Amino acid sequence: MGIGTVRAQAGEDAAERRREQRGWYFYDWACSVYSTSVLTVFLGPYLTSVARAAADPDGFVHPLGVPVRAGSFFAYCVSASVVVAIVVMPVAGAAADRTGRRKPLLAAAAYTGAAATTGLFFLDGHRYLLGGLLLIVANASVAVSMVLYNSYLPQIAPPEERDAVSSRGWAFGYAAGSLVLVANLVLFTGHDSFGVSEATAVRICLASAGLWWGVFTLVPLRRLRD
Repeated sequence: MGIGTVRAQAGEDAAERRREQRGWYFYDWACSVYSTSVLTVFLGPYLTSVARAAADPDGFVHPLGVPVRAGSFFAYCVSASVVVAIVVMPVAGAAADRTGRRKPLLAAAAYTGAAATTGLFFLDGHRYLLGGLLLIVANASVAVSMVLYNSYLPQIAPPEERDAVSSRGWAFGYAAGSLVLVANLVLFTGHDSFGVSEATAVRICLASAGLWWGVFTLVPLRRLRD
């Protein structure tokens, strides 16, 4: 093999690596809106208000027959999601190592989370159990998907590039989270101008994060290789 051929092959490998890196960045762009708009800003207060509407005269709800203060229901669901994630993450990691096919597992985790987040549009009235279940599924899914997502980093970047590539991925996620959060806050604060109630505005904000997550996950799924 001549020097020119070797250089051409090296150039093709570098171009393919850059293409994969750009695709990798987009998963942070896709899922970070869940952390900002859903988990940090909108879901906690809204789910708490739904739980309080369903509470008994003493302020308790009873998921699975267990008395829980309505004001603590969101926190309990987040804790439950962490337990689920801790159980599922080693299983997903072992499956990825055994089969060598991370992409289908990443897709499954991402779209399970995106579907659960989009389903929060139907959280209204006294449906606190629906909200709690969807929160647990979405939060566990994003944790599992991030483990699978980060496992691609050694494949798409040599050691000397990994810090820079990881930082760019974080920047993509920060930008997307900020962009969608600003748009959601515009809708929430001006809901009367848009002809919707405050509760409906919150539900639209929650669902929009799930739709964003699902749509932009297509980019890394197209560009990353198993």
